[in-house]
Formats: sequence, C-alpha cells, structure tokens
Amino acid sequence: MTTVSELYVIRRQEVGGLAGERIGDYTRAAEWASQLEGGYMNRRIGIVAVALTVAGILTVRGAFSQVTMQPTRKVIKLAGGPVQAPFSDAILSGNTLYLAGRIGLDPKTGKPPEKIEDEIKILLDGEKDVLAQAGMTMDDLVYVQISCTDLTLFDKFNPIYKSYFTTTDFPAREFVGAGSLLRGGHFELQAIAVKR
Repeated sequence: MTTVSELYVIRRQEVGGLAGERIGDYTRAAEWASQLEGGYMNRRIGIVAVALTVAGILTVRGAFSQVTMQPTRKVIKLAGGPVQAPFSDAILSGNTLYLAGRIGLDPKTGKPPEKIEDEIKILLDGEKDVLAQAGMTMDDLVYVQISCTDLTLFDKFNPIYKSYFTTTDFPAREFVGAGSLLRGGHFELQAIAVKR
C-alpha cells in the first residue's frame, strides 16, 4: 500500500519537482502530515512553538512583576494654629495638594476678628501659608469651596479674594451658604491645588 507521502514524492518526481501540485485531494499539507507520522514533529513548527511558549511566559511574568509607582505623600501642618484638632492643614500627594477646611480666626484670640474684611484676609493668608509649605501659590489652586454663614457677604469677599491671585485664570469655585461655622467664623474655605 502506498502512503500519502509516497504518492506526493512520486508525483513531484513526475512533474520535475514542482511543489504544491495537487494529487487528488492532497496538497503540500499531506507532506507535512506525513512528517508528523510516527510521532515526529516538523522542526519548523517545533521551533515556532518553543519561541511562542517562551514569549508567552516572559510576557505573563513581566505583567505581574511591574511595579506601580505610588505618589509620594507629604503631610503639611502649620505650627501654632488657633485650633488644635486631629487633622492636617493639607496633604500633598504627587503634585496635587488637598487643603483642609480653614476658618479665618485670629491666631491670638482663636475668634474671628470684628471686621469681616480682616477675617477674609486671615483666611486667605492662612491658605497662602499652607500653599507655600507645598511650594505652591494661590495661582496653583484648581478648585475652591467657600462656605459662608451670610450670603450677603459675597460682594465683600470677592474683591479681597481676587487680589490674592496674579492671574485672571481663577480656579473653579463654589460659594455656598452654611447655617453656622465653628468658633463663630463667617467663612470656611477648602481647596485643591495642582503644582504647575
């Protein structure tokens, strides 16, 4: 009995060695199949299989061994504040600074000053001090939230607030009403800054 590979070899000899010519339903695939007979694998297929296996192992191994960099985290706490409470003035994570809520209290008395304008300046000076500890300025603010016990103070707050910036690209901001604030303050400000 003649095998498929023998038929293919005979036919190749008849046509002068042209490969890929059909003998019935048999093609060059029949020759490859015959090389697999007896448990022997085509050398080229074996090399490709080994290369793909090694590449797969290295890829999987590399994907699981990659180190994810965590941003550095720095706590900012100003010394001598009027209120000693269990929180930081800000947290610097990477290049983003998260500023805690701040009230414009007089550092000597721990109460808001008599004049609203002075309270606003103390509040914003405190924010500037925290920003400076992180190597930033008011121009680095990207978001500001101001809570106010009396929304009629909006027009007194804005010109002073505006004077603390050197740019006209002000941060996103909200000015919201609040029932009351700690220690009798009229304003509380919290913010987020991103270093340029």
